[in-house]
Amino acid sequence: MGQTVSPETRSTRIRAPRKPKKSQLPIALLVTVLIIGFGFFLNQAHDKMVVYLLFGISFGVILQRSRFCFTASLRDPCITGSTSVTRAVLIAFSLATIGFTAIKYPAFLEGKPIPGMDNVGQISLALIIGAVLFGIGMVIAGGCASGTLMRVGEGFTMQMLSLLFFVIGSLWGSHDMGWWRANVIKDAPTVFLPDVFGWLGALVVQFLIILLLYIAAVKWQEKKMGSAD
Repeated sequence: MGQTVSPETRSTRIRAPRKPKKSQLPIALLVTVLIIGFGFFLNQAHDKMVVYLLFGISFGVILQRSRFCFTASLRDPCITGSTSVTRAVLIAFSLATIGFTAIKYPAFLEGKPIPGMDNVGQISLALIIGAVLFGIGMVIAGGCASGTLMRVGEGFTMQMLSLLFFVIGSLWGSHDMGWWRANVIKDAPTVFLPDVFGWLGALVVQFLIILLLYIAAVKWQEKKMGSAD
């Protein structure tokens, strides 16, 4: 007959002692010194390069700390019921609407060409195909462009592979874009809301849609999780 082992003794035997976590402070200090040194190097080539470097680092830190990802904004409501990232994306859309209006409207008032009008996308079959393919790809990869870059910085191997094929796909798309424009997109309409509703009307329509989506996101999380916190 074997000896009876109490649950407390069994749990003590199974639980391995935790190893103390190594301090990452030396690595952080080293990276900081390297960034500062790289900034001085860039300053020799162009003074604005330092600003670009600081902006890129700040943007990356914000992405990493906020876990901001467009994929999560669409995936989380379906899987977990959480809409916190969804609401963050809607707020970002609101801020972007204000910013782009501040850039474009003064040019409109002065009768100058409105910045970015060459990039107003046309609504066509190519847009639908591209959206479906990108949606499938970002779900399989586990992140959109911003989420992939964030996780590459964290050292995720899967996202490194995703980034490689992201670049390959983008280059392939750019190579074939001429064919799409000539055969699929050339007669497709473009929609610029100020041309349809006027500038004030476009803002009202845009913010109304964002507000309704925000309310729907709050109600969805309350239904699925019982709280919208």
